[in-house]
Formats: sequence, C-alpha cells, structure tokens
Amino acid sequence: MTSRSCWRCLLRRPPSIYPGSRLFSTTHVFLASPIKAKKTGQDSNAPRKGAKSLRIRKKGVQNSGKPPAPGERKAIRKRIVLSNTNALEVRGMQDLSNENMTDEKVRGTVIGLPGPLVGQLRALEAFRTGQGWGLFRRPGVLIREDSLEIAKALEGSENEKKTLRRIYTGERGSGKSVILLQAISIALLRDWVVITIPEAQDITNAHTEYAPLSSTTPIQYVQRLYTSSLLSRISKANSAVLSNLAVSLTHKLPISIRPDYSLSELVDFGIRDPDLAWLIFQALWNELTSTAAARPPIMLTLDGLGQIMRDSQYRSPAFQPIHAHDLAIVRHFVDYLSGVRSLPNGGAVIAATSASSTPATPSLALALSQHLHLTNASPQQTLTSKKPTQRNPFVAYDERVLQSITPELDVVELKGLSREEARGLMEYYAASGMLRHKIDEHFVTEKWTIAGGGVVGELERAAVMGVTI
Repeated sequence: MTSRSCWRCLLRRPPSIYPGSRLFSTTHVFLASPIKAKKTGQDSNAPRKGAKSLRIRKKGVQNSGKPPAPGERKAIRKRIVLSNTNALEVRGMQDLSNENMTDEKVRGTVIGLPGPLVGQLRALEAFRTGQGWGLFRRPGVLIREDSLEIAKALEGSENEKKTLRRIYTGERGSGKSVILLQAISIALLRDWVVITIPEAQDITNAHTEYAPLSSTTPIQYVQRLYTSSLLSRISKANSAVLSNLAVSLTHKLPISIRPDYSLSELVDFGIRDPDLAWLIFQALWNELTSTAAARPPIMLTLDGLGQIMRDSQYRSPAFQPIHAHDLAIVRHFVDYLSGVRSLPNGGAVIAATSASSTPATPSLALALSQHLHLTNASPQQTLTSKKPTQRNPFVAYDERVLQSITPELDVVELKGLSREEARGLMEYYAASGMLRHKIDEHFVTEKWTIAGGGVVGELERAAVMGVTI
C-alpha cells in the first residue's frame, strides 16, 4: 500500500534551483532577460521639475482674412475725420467769408469753414492728422491776431500785385499748420490759384521715381509721378478758376494744344500721362504768370520747411547724395521763396516749419534765429552786437540754405494765445459739449498757464482731452 505522503510530494511544486529559470523550459538560465529593478526616488517616471511632460502638437495658424490691399494701411493712417455726430452743434456760428476775414470783431471766436471750401481743402490735403478735427460737429478755426494779420497782408498783395514771402516758425503745437490752412482758405475764397506741397517729406524721402533733366546746370532732377499727383490736386481744388481761363500762349509740347482749351483741360494731360507732367506744369505756370491776359494771383505753400533744407535721400549716378535744392519742384519753390523770382500778378509764397517730425537742420535754425534777432531786437542792440547768433565751429553749415533765407523774407514766430483768445476757444469747446466746466476767469487762467502760456496744442490737450501736463 502506497503512503499518502509520497503523493503529496509529487503534487507539490519543487523550489527552483536557479532563480532565473522557469519550470518545463529548455532555455538556458544565462540566456534569460535580466530582471529589471524597480525605480524609486529620482529614477521614477514622475516628471522632473521644469520639464514638459505634456506634448501637444500645435496646429498651424490659419489665416481666415485676406491681406490688406496695396496702400490700404497708408490710407487708414492718413485718414482725416472732419465731423463728430456726437458733438453738439454750435448755434450762431459764423462761416468764414470775404467780409469777416479781416474784421476785428471776430477775433477770439471760432469761425466755421463752408462746405465747398472744406472740399477744396481736402483736395489740397491741407488738413492734417492730430489736429483734433474729429472732435467737433464741423471744422472751424480760431481767429487769432495772426489770422487777421495774414488776411490783411494777402489783401494788400492782391491790390498792389506784390509777392508776399513769409515763413512761420514756432514751438510744437503753436498752430503753424492751422495758420497755413487759414491762409489757403482766404486765398481760395478770393479765387486765387493755390498750389500746395502738404508734406515736404514726400519729395525728399526717395519714395518716388526721379530722373535727371537735360540742359540744366547744375543737373536738376524731376519727379514725374509726384508732379502728376500735384497737378491732380491743383485741378480738383482750382477747377472753378482754371475752367474759366483759356490758353493764351504757344507751348512746345509733344501733344497738340488747341487755342480754345481751358487751363483745366491743359492740366488733365499731365494727370493722365506722368511723362508729360513736368512739361504741363511748366506750361501751366507760364500761363498763370503771363501778363498778356488777366490772371488771378497765385499762392504757393509748403509745410515742413526743414525737409528741403538739407540733402535728400536720392542719389546721383555717382552715388552721391542729391541736395534737395537740386530737385526741380523744390528749386521752383525756393526761387520764389528767396526772392530770385517774383509773381507778376501778385500772390504769396508761404512756408511753415514743423517741430514734430523734422530732421536736424542747423543751417535753417541759424538763419531763422539770426533773422528773428534782427527784426525783434532794438536798434541799439543791433548796432552793438557784431553777430546776432554765433556759428558753431564744429558744425558744417550749408551755404545754399543760408543764402535762401534772405533778409527780404518775413519770418513770423508763432507764440501762445492771449487770455481773451484762449477764453473764446474754451467757450467753443464748452458749446460743442467737449468741455463740461464753467468757463470763468479762474479756469481760463489755470488752463492757459498749464498750456505754457496759451500754446494751442497743449491747451486742447489740457481742456478737451483731460491730459494732465
């Protein structure tokens, strides 16, 4: 009889002799894979500090909109808003006219610009960004002492058929561009032919094509595309005057001009064909300055005088900088500004400096400071002082710029408003709903003092925009 203990021994699993071997396996123990030790501490699968454990594949940026069209960004940047429907309409507001432009009674008040005049000023690009036109119901200008003075000077130049030459200068925000706009408005209301260069930087920054002019010594360079756009502005703003003036001279042009053509039709040839733009501009200028027929006065204006009183960004064939006075349009303006040429039918040549976006022009600064010192100083000071302002020996001055600022020029330095003018301006702000404060003597004195003695730009910031200066 078999013992029970023996059967139990057979059913029991015997212990493994070798730790890496398996039962009923023919694999050698040394060929088995080693047993991996359990990771503990820093060797565990836990993410380390600062390591990115979650990796998500980012999808590409999908452009759902179309890119801006060529020139769209520039159009938005230069967009001028002239009306604010949320502003209150000022009751009893007069419009600028030939009757009140020299009236002393309107000094210190804001006068509106008529609708047709606003369209002409838009065509000439006389409005500039940052002047606060979009804060009020309709565009208006403050009649200050300088406004009445320029109106009387333009009236005198028209009656006496003389050329008024003037440069407006002053600190930033003093109202140089607005005074220039008022002068243009007066000329348009008097049916003058107005030709403007709204931003002198557009001529000298090498953003338009240029080509040398033959038979010119020294060599001058013409900008046909810019001249074509200039003719377009002239045609839009002065269409009523040019359409009533007929061609009276014979011009050497590659196209045929009939004698019954008007000056407006003559300008259209230069607008349609930029290659003829400079020739058409010269023909138009000869017609306007002719004494054979009755011609209206002419106004030439330029904003940003410092841009044309230095070397431009253009290069000559020898890769030398081209002076701004060697550009045909600039040379034309400087000749009339300096007095080399005059307007036989009367008119004005007015330029304004810019303190916000202008390069360093030590020659222009020296010439203007000397001119202002001689005109504003007393006779005793003028006799005793050898030089009004001394030249810096370490600065290279441009003699062409110094010669263009002649003593016959009228240099006007714009300063702050008087307290009466500042009060009238703030009353206009309150009537438009942009200033909610009682306009009394204490408030006017406070804002006038904060604005640096009535600087128009700073006064607007302090009163309307609520900026603490």
